[in-house]
Amino acid sequence: MIDVPLDDPVHALVPHTLTEPILGAQDGPLAGRTFMVKDLFAIAGHKTGNGNPESYEAAAPASETAPAVANLLAGGASLTGITICDEFFYSVLGTNAHYGQPINPRARRNVTGGSSCGAAAAVSGHMCDFALGSDTGGSIRVPASFCGLFGLRPTHGRIAMAGVTPMAPSFDTVGVLAGDAELLRTAGRLLLRGIGRTASVDRLVLAVDIASACEASVVRLMWQTLESMAPAIPDIEQAEIAGGAIVAWRSAFATIQGFEVQSTLLPFIQANHISLGPGIKERFEMAAGVSRAEADEARRVRVGVTSQLKSILQPGTLIVLPTTPTPPPERGTPDGPAVAAYRTRTLQNTCLAGLAGLPQISVPIGEADGYPVGLSFIAWEGGDESLLDFAVGLSDLL
Repeated sequence: MIDVPLDDPVHALVPHTLTEPILGAQDGPLAGRTFMVKDLFAIAGHKTGNGNPESYEAAAPASETAPAVANLLAGGASLTGITICDEFFYSVLGTNAHYGQPINPRARRNVTGGSSCGAAAAVSGHMCDFALGSDTGGSIRVPASFCGLFGLRPTHGRIAMAGVTPMAPSFDTVGVLAGDAELLRTAGRLLLRGIGRTASVDRLVLAVDIASACEASVVRLMWQTLESMAPAIPDIEQAEIAGGAIVAWRSAFATIQGFEVQSTLLPFIQANHISLGPGIKERFEMAAGVSRAEADEARRVRVGVTSQLKSILQPGTLIVLPTTPTPPPERGTPDGPAVAAYRTRTLQNTCLAGLAGLPQISVPIGEADGYPVGLSFIAWEGGDESLLDFAVGLSDLL
């Protein structure tokens, strides 16, 4: 019998989580499976909190369930919980000053990553089979890497964003976290809209400039993994994807994100006089200061990035890079300058797919210095199905 969890051993759930499960259809590819959702999805009759208790109080119950959630229910999965996220999704470490910090089941002294932190903790802690989150600047991919999970950020626009609180709409995507690639593929295929551009993967290009900026333990594990899979995957080409431009790329991402926040979250926060936690407050103040001229210049950089990446990523080609530059940092770091610096560093690994609207999957490849690490693959626009198939094939080799 499917029910909501009786306890929360990894502190994954918000106080306003479900008291009863929402049962899925009896038939379907996900029949009998359970999932949880990040605290930004509309669920009919329930309020969404966006990681902040004052936001929750100011919200009205949703009249309809977000299509992404409804599609999973129709596919047979049952919804059993609502998970903690970083406050208004503006962090990558998995901290929340109001609700507390979820526990990483794979590294209990280390962070889960965010902002889909509770979702990752719930899946890694076996509280549910898979989880639905969002990914703007890495919020699926980072916790997937830190918690030893598979995580999909789809091609921008291929999974419905209706009923999902927007942050930076030109980057926002709905993503999926799962403990195994086969389940990720099943859930992903249910969610993807439109006709994908399928192709067999026959070329892998390692982003050597981005990989070389990662910690040595991450780079060693990446090479060990690629070498162990060598007989079964295409030969690895090495190329500088961004080179010295990566600083401009990550800056363009942060600038556009901040500018778009001015018309999504910021008006709601200001109108309702929402109190923000440390670090998050300063991030919104920074976003409020982004000028239109700065945003326009960042968008020009984005056009160049998109053109460059799409010229490389013809159907059949994947870019390979570590999901994050380090293993998961230790818990307890206050959200301030140190977290801001880590977020900036992480954007070097996560901004590519966001800027170009491309699908990316993080695959767990083991442990570096005793902590989980993920390896990422970025595909061509619309190559989501092929990317999911590729991940299933890789999982047999890991």
